[in-house]
Amino acid sequence: MHPHLHCIVPGAGIDAKGNWQKIDAKDKFLFPVKAMGKIYRAKYVASLRKQNYNDKALIETLFLKNWVVYAKRPFGNPSSVIEYLGRYTHKVAISNQRIKAVNKDGVTFQYKDYKGQGIQKEMRLSVQEFVRRFSMHILPHRFVRIRHYGFLSSTWKRKKLKGLQQKLAVQIPIREVQTLLHKCPHCKTGTLVTIAVFGKRGPPSKYLTETKPIACS
Repeated sequence: MHPHLHCIVPGAGIDAKGNWQKIDAKDKFLFPVKAMGKIYRAKYVASLRKQNYNDKALIETLFLKNWVVYAKRPFGNPSSVIEYLGRYTHKVAISNQRIKAVNKDGVTFQYKDYKGQGIQKEMRLSVQEFVRRFSMHILPHRFVRIRHYGFLSSTWKRKKLKGLQQKLAVQIPIREVQTLLHKCPHCKTGTLVTIAVFGKRGPPSKYLTETKPIACS
């Protein structure tokens, strides 16, 4: 699986009769992690055989070792889910702050050595190698960063989610957007509308000294 693909699996669902069923996990995980490894391995091999790939030696080798499925414990609340996913879905592979030097000979950037107790170090790569590694973070064609399963999947949600919410008497909160009006600091005549203010994350200030607004009204 691509390192920036995330699958969201709900802990509840709809049965064949359309009734809401909550899954009660006895442990801290929704499914047994070791069992998931065996099932994933079997599904993978079944897919190979379906494609008429009949290398018996390779298939037997796949069953010699246990497959490891990485699974995280359930999050405590929706805010935790958003905070976790936001770190991966709305950021680039490397931030501008970490890039220390760029020239025709290569790219020097900062990284954290987790094997060395998290010490900050610098690495220099050729331009070609840097671009190759950066390209590994670009999603393949038709892939999305987050894929939902179950009643939150795109197809099911468009057709049936509203009816499910009514059946469960779910109250949808209505938020009023508060807007702030002020003059554009550049042209001094246009009006800027502030819908929301985010944190101070973003490119370093030295990259913003020559920025200009795209447009104001």
